[in-house]
Amino acid sequence: MTFLINRRILTTLISTFALGCILIFFTPSCFANDNSRSFIQNFGNHLVAIVDSPISVSEKKQKLIPLVQQNVDFNAIGRYCLGRFWKVATTQQKARYLKLFHQFLMNAITDKLGDYRGVQFTIGKITQNGGNDLVETSITRLQQPSISMQWVVSYASGSPKIVDVIGEGASLRLTQRSDYSAFITRHGGNINVLLNALQKKVSEHVHSTSNN
Repeated sequence: MTFLINRRILTTLISTFALGCILIFFTPSCFANDNSRSFIQNFGNHLVAIVDSPISVSEKKQKLIPLVQQNVDFNAIGRYCLGRFWKVATTQQKARYLKLFHQFLMNAITDKLGDYRGVQFTIGKITQNGGNDLVETSITRLQQPSISMQWVVSYASGSPKIVDVIGEGASLRLTQRSDYSAFITRHGGNINVLLNALQKKVSEHVHSTSNN
């Protein structure tokens, strides 16, 4: 099922996350830029501290989950990824989808947590696009080439939240929306097929982790 997550982009996302994601609230440009720089710097410092800490992988996951939930707008990303099908989904389908999307993306982030060590990042310039701030970063890992990424920071909720990550010229949410749209279209526009596929992936993850 190629629709679920673009593996190459997810790997890039996870590398920085320790890991590895509209209405615009308009703020003065200099204020937003300063806030976005501090926001990503603080978020990145906490992520790196978790990744490089000597604690177990399970303990790292426990620390990572609330940090990611606090700083990433899962609902905004999820709505964007469902694209045009969000407008035609029922209230029940939307609620189920957002719950499953949150669980699936969080699982994808935390599953790779133990694979990374020696993560470092530096922040570059900040630009604006459509009311969002794009924060450029350069990420390095031990014995690995550096990776250039842009974190898309939105103020739609009234506080800075990550709503996308752009790596190697590709947007996580744009790629995901394209995959979801193609998958639903192949199944006659039936949104429940996507929901059932996501449910299967989430259930498989619960089963696999409980057996480890």
